Amino acid sequence: MDNRQLLLQLGEHLNAGIVGQQELVEGLLLALLADGHLLVEGFPGLAKTRAIKRLGELLEADFARLQFTPDLLPSDITGAEQYLGELGQGHLEFRRGPLFANLVLADEVNRAPAKVQSALLEAMEERQVTVAGQRHGLPALFLVMATQNPLEQEGTYPLPEAQLDRFLMQLNVGYPDSDAELAMLRLVRGEHQAQTVGQVPRLSQATLLAARGEVDQVHVSPNIERYMLDLVRATRCAERYDAELKGYIEVGVSPRGLIALDRVARARAWLRGGDFVIPEDVRASVLPVLRHRMMLSYTAQAAGLDSDTVLQRLLQRVAVA
Repeated sequence: MDNRQLLLQLGEHLNAGIVGQQELVEGLLLALLADGHLLVEGFPGLAKTRAIKRLGELLEADFARLQFTPDLLPSDITGAEQYLGELGQGHLEFRRGPLFANLVLADEVNRAPAKVQSALLEAMEERQVTVAGQRHGLPALFLVMATQNPLEQEGTYPLPEAQLDRFLMQLNVGYPDSDAELAMLRLVRGEHQAQTVGQVPRLSQATLLAARGEVDQVHVSPNIERYMLDLVRATRCAERYDAELKGYIEVGVSPRGLIALDRVARARAWLRGGDFVIPEDVRASVLPVLRHRMMLSYTAQAAGLDSDTVLQRLLQRVAVA
């Protein structure tokens, strides 16, 4: 099997264990290939935690779960220096925290205070943590999947825009349909009898890193580059494309959003077996990549608009160059 077939097989194994959440499974694969992080928002009980744990079982990777709470300290996730030895004859040694795992679940990330979110921000962007003035690099395979509950806002700290921009994609997870929910019930009921995970060979990190190298070789034509640029810039001057959207967008998408859109579109093209990006790859990537990078005005919220609605209207009006 080539690397693409191995990644598609990984997706099949994930779908087999997470029924009815194909968008979440696809997002995890794209994040792995594009070397980015995921922000997943959804109600409790929708297999968000199960998905990342299942991925950890199917990859040759370390998995760590961080339950974010208001009393969490930065050292609880990054690690800290500890004094070892007898008094006066010992030394300080850095003990790594759970953030040094390959796959990190930041559960209810918006419940952590600002200092913890700042430590997570450095890890996500710089791929390192700084403790006592010393920098410690994180693994080459490092993916943070952060979750948020859209219902409960008491005792939460809204993520700052700077941190939201560091997430490659935001996925909104909804309820599965009735058939998928019934299949999920039967799957969980029979799991204690069928030990399927142990029979599945784990995908090596070397294979994943090689696949990333192939994604980097996917061609993007000048017309597609201009199309992605026009889509991003349309969020900053939406009234040029749709007069009704004037005043609805407070802050448009940053250049980092354009870079993320390019990375995800190339990963999506590679997964479908293409060696170049087509407009459909870009359109399919716009909502998850851009929805969390723009701020709507109070006028838009009063009109009942959300980021997805605005982006879909812009997609209808921005043409391929």
